[in-house]
Amino acid sequence: MFARVRLFAIAALLGLTPSAAGRAEIAPLETVSKVDVTRYMGRWYEVAKFPNRFQRQCISDAVAEYRLAADGRVEVGNRCRLADGTTENVTGVARQIGPSNSPKFEVRFAPAWLSFLPAVWGDYWIVDLAADYSLAAVSEPKREFLWILSREPVVPTAAYQALLGRLRAAGLDTDKLVATQHAAP
Repeated sequence: MFARVRLFAIAALLGLTPSAAGRAEIAPLETVSKVDVTRYMGRWYEVAKFPNRFQRQCISDAVAEYRLAADGRVEVGNRCRLADGTTENVTGVARQIGPSNSPKFEVRFAPAWLSFLPAVWGDYWIVDLAADYSLAAVSEPKREFLWILSREPVVPTAAYQALLGRLRAAGLDTDKLVATQHAAP
């Protein structure tokens, strides 16, 4: 028994526990090959997401608005409905990483004076994007976060299921997704 515990402790120190080994087998997360930032701008409805601490107060109607700023950054406006019926609005900025058609961004919702701190920037990688820019999936390298975004509050079932298949193939646990409710227009 003690030999088994000692063996497990050594394996844990070397990063060879079953959970670590499972993570090591997953290939690095890939993004779409390119994005036309101008076409990506505008309103996106959150269709589903992995639950996260910074959106736990949101109960419905989550929407993101992206606008290209004069300096090349992207102005980000997120809003959602709270349990008391009010709306919460959060603004931020995104900066593109790499060339002008890169699908990799970093986003910040902290005050501008904190932008020198790497910790205030979060990865925003476009990992799936419909050819007509009607449906997108956004994640980050560790696959801890995932958002499914659509130009409309409701996505056709076939398109949604096909997207889920591609996301599963990319190593994202789509079972963790929680649907976002939207009020009828």
